[in-house]
Amino acid sequence: MTETLIGVVGGSGLYEIDGLQDAAWVTVETPWGVPSDQILTGELDGVKMAFLPRHGRGHVHAPSDVPYRANIDALKRLGATDVISVSACGSFREEMAPGDFVIVDQFIDRTVARDKSFFGSGCVAHVSVAHPTCPRLGDACETAARDAGITVHRGGTYLAMEGPQFSTVAESKMYREQWGADVIGMTNMPEAKLAREAELCYASVAMVTDFDSWHPDHGAVDITAIIATLQGNSSNGAELVRRLPAILGPERSTCPHGCDTALEYAIITAPEKRDPALLAKLDAVAGRVLG
Repeated sequence: MTETLIGVVGGSGLYEIDGLQDAAWVTVETPWGVPSDQILTGELDGVKMAFLPRHGRGHVHAPSDVPYRANIDALKRLGATDVISVSACGSFREEMAPGDFVIVDQFIDRTVARDKSFFGSGCVAHVSVAHPTCPRLGDACETAARDAGITVHRGGTYLAMEGPQFSTVAESKMYREQWGADVIGMTNMPEAKLAREAELCYASVAMVTDFDSWHPDHGAVDITAIIATLQGNSSNGAELVRRLPAILGPERSTCPHGCDTALEYAIITAPEKRDPALLAKLDAVAGRVLG
């Protein structure tokens, strides 16, 4: 058994967790740079928590500028076992209406300007992201949402766009009609890929704010309407997070889906050819397999 530490990465509208015991903002240094902000640590219902505002307090980081590698590394260094992403999104489905939550289980990555791996020349690794989220964590998020009275949809494909602009109508229709995406956002990639490389269980809770630009009755994305919906979503998101410790408990077993052993056979660079400088940077995310 391992002590549970729930890491929460909060997106637009969710910048802290209320009710933490022994709450403290801590600075975590990483070899991948400075995280988005300090990390709020504490306990909730006897379970350790670590909250990181993805865009920084005051929303200072644009989606392409979020230091994704530093964020995941920092949570791993703090001892996180499970990472819950909470983020705003647009919807391509009538039934996934503004105010609804979607427990994402697939991604289409259309980002192009971000560092997407901890590995590279000097230590090459290939992890599987065929199933990029953890079903066990998804179950917990779904239960928490339903217990909180939130309308939640289990399963959905998240189109990760570069941004910071919203979609054109042509793009929105293509993503919806030809690619089969369900929601669209700017921040879950490469976050989910990096969490898998760091052997962290990862779940994505996408909070719908709008219908993107495909919807004939809603037209272009209206940022004022998004902000209004965000206010309701943020309180529901906080309520979902508050219910997770009681569901997940203070201890956890090995992930039945293999998230925490993702690197077992992933590193293919011969030991004698590995770059010592890169290995030093991988001490937190890959220390289990690198020894």
